[in-house]
Amino acid sequence: MVQEMANSKPLFLTIYATVAVGVVFSAFYVFSAVYSSSASSSFSLSPIAPSSPSDVPAAVLTQIHNESLKETVGSPQAPNTQAKSKSLKPIWNSPPPGSRMPSLETFRLTKELFQERVRDNVIIVTFGNYAFMDFILTWVKHLTDMDVDNLLVGAMDTKLLEALYWKGIPVFDMGSHMSTVDVGWGSPTFHKMGREKVLLIDAVLPFGFELLMCDTDMVWLKNPLPYLARFPEADILTSTDSVEPTVTDDRLDIWKLVGAAYNIGIFHWRPSESSKKLAKEWKELLLSDDTVWDQNGFNQIIRRQLGPSVDEDSGLFYAYDGNLKLGLLPASIFCSGHTFFVQSMYQQLKLDPYAVHTTFQYGGTEGKRHRLREAKIFLDPLEYYNPPGGFLTFKPSIPKRLLLDGENNIESHFSLVNYQIKQIRTALAVASLLNRTLVMPPIWCRLDRLWFGHPGVLVGSMTRQPFVCPLDHVFEVNVMLREQPEEEFGPGISFREYSLLDNPLMPQEVKESWLDVQLCREGSEGCQLSNSTTATGILRFPKNSTEETFKTVFSLFKDVKVIQFSSMQDAFQGFTDKAREHKFRNRVKRYVGIWCCVENQTPGHIYYDMYWDEKPNWKPIPPQSPQEDHPPW
Repeated sequence: MVQEMANSKPLFLTIYATVAVGVVFSAFYVFSAVYSSSASSSFSLSPIAPSSPSDVPAAVLTQIHNESLKETVGSPQAPNTQAKSKSLKPIWNSPPPGSRMPSLETFRLTKELFQERVRDNVIIVTFGNYAFMDFILTWVKHLTDMDVDNLLVGAMDTKLLEALYWKGIPVFDMGSHMSTVDVGWGSPTFHKMGREKVLLIDAVLPFGFELLMCDTDMVWLKNPLPYLARFPEADILTSTDSVEPTVTDDRLDIWKLVGAAYNIGIFHWRPSESSKKLAKEWKELLLSDDTVWDQNGFNQIIRRQLGPSVDEDSGLFYAYDGNLKLGLLPASIFCSGHTFFVQSMYQQLKLDPYAVHTTFQYGGTEGKRHRLREAKIFLDPLEYYNPPGGFLTFKPSIPKRLLLDGENNIESHFSLVNYQIKQIRTALAVASLLNRTLVMPPIWCRLDRLWFGHPGVLVGSMTRQPFVCPLDHVFEVNVMLREQPEEEFGPGISFREYSLLDNPLMPQEVKESWLDVQLCREGSEGCQLSNSTTATGILRFPKNSTEETFKTVFSLFKDVKVIQFSSMQDAFQGFTDKAREHKFRNRVKRYVGIWCCVENQTPGHIYYDMYWDEKPNWKPIPPQSPQEDHPPW
């Protein structure tokens, strides 16, 4: 993605060509990472040998934002109380201690293996390699919390297969010889994964089961099976990259109004003759041309014919060969990364979302993971919530004029974001100094971010202005998490999502170990260096304190889990050690990315600058020449 290209000047030149040819919106909507996909009764490319056994007061800002989070999407749905058609082997029941790993042949994809996990003739499947194990565990956990157990996970490497087996998760071997590391969006290995999805669908449909196929970077928030069962005539029900609502309830989207790509990250197949015919043709297309992306191939084939409607009420329509019945899952509740994280469309329409797919984001796999964490729906180990050194957090305070006054344009957007960047820069320095993990604040934006020129928000979308934007809209999440040599960049700085302290998984012992720090003007009443708190448990601490002062005072609170500052405005004077200051700057100036993009201008992106305030003539404008088109460092 563009964000991942920030360190390479030639890659940014692709933006020139993209904007110059005026690529249509829907072409960009398909920029979602997929980790996906003969008619025989078994499916395996080749055997692999087993290996050995992650000034509006702060209170007002918080209240405003909490209003948008009233509908908690992270809470597990109540279990389905309907009688089960058959009893399946329980999930999460690990094999007995001392037992041996079965042979790979045991995990070969066969109809019999699938039959063991099918319920009401439906099976839910995802797959990936070991790099996405935490996504897979999150995917499984959300389904099992809703009492949905008719699921299977395809393992593309032996390391994942064995790890899932020992956790008691139903798994099959895809025999893919995949690497165990993150392959990166758009890479040749990434495209190979996409072909595996198509091969898998083509192999499974002849088994006669309904197949709900999912990417690993999506999360189920509500049991989808009753919804899918409402459309028994559908051969395929697919999600889309649409950013506009075509319905305001939970009906299927109106197909004539959806111009965006059909997204294959969430789609349900029934084993009809038309669907099997489509799967075979799709497979043959991808195997004959390595340059065709799986999602583009699907859209190319299925759009060969669109319409007419099957009837007046169902929302289904004919596609592909004129016989296949297709339905488009509503983008408001089968959410993309835009309708969920940016628009909060389901909240505005007062609907319960079924799923979120982490598309429309700019930080690679790390960005996807961080977004799910912001929404409090990612499964992390308990140690994630209680790191060594404890947490540092602060209350951001944004002037009303920056947040609410005037027009929503490039100038007002950058004024708002830059004001917050400066506070975060100080917080990063203090966190580094105290060796604490920084809980990032929510970041307010006035403008959306995309891959192409736009008027601020997408026309027809429900994006509100201002809105709390995902961290990857402004910061390079993948860069912030990257290991850097300490001799050049100084010590690493750990950080967490803004919603961390509200996560139900946060241990009570951490919540109860808390120190509030109130910044004060040195020399004012009650503002002196001290390790004692007020009667209400607040530590008053002078503004513009030195490195030595911070170390002296807060070394006495090293066992406190959470230290919260009332503000980061003028909190820290700066590092005394100039070498450390230089390394810190070298690290954090790489933390911010770009905003994209100005309409009708090539290039149209504008670089954020961590040290914008040190440049008197700094203005939010795109690079004026190819020589200027590089990050500000």
